[in-house]
Amino acid sequence: MSIAQNPLSVEVTLPREDVALVTVEGHLDLDTATEFQAHLANQLHHGRRHFLLDLSAVPFMDSSGMNIILRVYQEARELPGSVHVIDPTPAVRRVLDLTGVSITVPISDKVDDALALIDRSQQSPETP
Repeated sequence: MSIAQNPLSVEVTLPREDVALVTVEGHLDLDTATEFQAHLANQLHHGRRHFLLDLSAVPFMDSSGMNIILRVYQEARELPGSVHVIDPTPAVRRVLDLTGVSITVPISDKVDDALALIDRSQQSPETP
């Protein structure tokens, strides 16, 4: 199957100054993962700390996509920031669950739910 048959579409919007909503459409695999990673790296470069990854239009994701999600998760945590997966398709959710990624990276049904999690995490001060 060629890339032309499964193009990746990535759209980035900013619900808040430090939050990037990355809406992905298409197969997230070895052929398309580099493009996905470039969009995330660009948002990190521009100071985004929180990433909402809308995977509701991703019918297939392999380990390449999963590794990029984990990599941006690690980078965001160092800022400190966060990564949230929004409304993954059943096939993608299964991959996230089977690999344990869903234990580490929060999964929300809606963007507003993830934004509420970000707000709660910023309101709870860490105790020394």
